[in-house]
Amino acid sequence: MKKVLVIDNYDSFTYNLVHILRELGLENELEVHRNDKITVDYVADFERILLSPGPGLPKDAGIMPEVIKRYSDSKSILGVCLGHQGISESFGAELFNLPTVFHGVATKTVLTDESDVLFEGLPGEFNVCRYHSWAVTPEGLPDCLKVTATDESGNIMAIKHADYKVRGVQFHPESIMTEHGIQMIDNWLKEQL
Repeated sequence: MKKVLVIDNYDSFTYNLVHILRELGLENELEVHRNDKITVDYVADFERILLSPGPGLPKDAGIMPEVIKRYSDSKSILGVCLGHQGISESFGAELFNLPTVFHGVATKTVLTDESDVLFEGLPGEFNVCRYHSWAVTPEGLPDCLKVTATDESGNIMAIKHADYKVRGVQFHPESIMTEHGIQMIDNWLKEQL
């Protein structure tokens, strides 16, 4: 079985994530494919799926929503920005348009679940880089999704599924403005499957 598939949602930051994965030792066990260039069945051969950032809304991201629905119970999935929003919507959460757009802005993130493997060894607060105009609505969040981090205004910055190895972060761990970003990705890769 191949190790990691990166689904590229046509975003310029995708290859920053790929660079980090390679720095962490993945080279031959890593594939990158655009969200409309592979089939959902092709994804079956991978253990982990990283859903990249991207423009627009999850429904416009090729096979990404279907990949989340089909493989959440059997694979480790990490969604970044648009990927995070796609995970949230796939399990019944809603998105809302933020009154303020974040474009290359560093803000403080506060962990609400320090036991989550993604944040193992990290402090309870740190700065993250944000590029988004949509966010997951906290009201009516499905019981299966647990908030693991928020910003200082209470906007959801990270979630995890209660039963599956599925997580999302609204911020960009690959940005140099995000503290501990490489550690988060390394923690995800080290999680037992």
